[in-house]
Amino acid sequence: MVTRVAIVGASGRMGRLATRLVEESPDFEVHAAIGSTDAPDLVAGADVVLDVTVPAVSPGVVETALAHGVPVLVGTSGWTAERLASLEVRLRELPDLGVVVIPNFSLGSAVATMLSTIAAPYFDAIEIVETHHERKADSPSGTAIRTAEEIGRARASIGPVAAPHTDQRARGQQVASVPVHSLRMAGISAEQEVIFGGHGETVRVIHRTLTDASYEAGILLGLRAATERRGLTVGLDKLLNLSAA
Repeated sequence: MVTRVAIVGASGRMGRLATRLVEESPDFEVHAAIGSTDAPDLVAGADVVLDVTVPAVSPGVVETALAHGVPVLVGTSGWTAERLASLEVRLRELPDLGVVVIPNFSLGSAVATMLSTIAAPYFDAIEIVETHHERKADSPSGTAIRTAEEIGRARASIGPVAAPHTDQRARGQQVASVPVHSLRMAGISAEQEVIFGGHGETVRVIHRTLTDASYEAGILLGLRAATERRGLTVGLDKLLNLSAA
């Protein structure tokens, strides 16, 4: 059985990559390649919608898909904990549908976030530096937001990290008490470094994306999962069972 995929944001960087993957895969076909000027209702009739748009557009894409009874794979940044909570409430009204939200399709990124949550309870000083290409519109990145939120959950019984001088903007934007510093510049695809500071030592968890090939396996895994899962699933780690590991 061939799964029909509606790709919203098809003209963008990730959209072009996803379109090629779907076209090359024997178990998928492109139902619609939807750009910013196309009618969102083109998702009707698809088996799954892939959303790779921008943060301001993404919630509307998801709602349109759900209104047409189509499950969604979200690869767009900007889905904060509050926004995800609202989506989870919405999905309770639709028990036969599911939304899979993956801030980063890279396996290495998922592993790096998991390693960061393991280290989080052992260090009180934790900061994130994330760097992306100059065309990325949002900051902090969705990956950095998720990493910080997971660090916060890992420290729930301990308390927030030590982040003095929060009145100084140069100290970073706090997400779940973790200062996050965002760089946008030419010559870089994507990089995230989580820095843990202790007495007389530091630990650094670094993930670098060298080419877009790192996203391919995650996109295909996400598309297959989105047609089967119900409710809300957040993170590639859930599909890889990294949390259990």
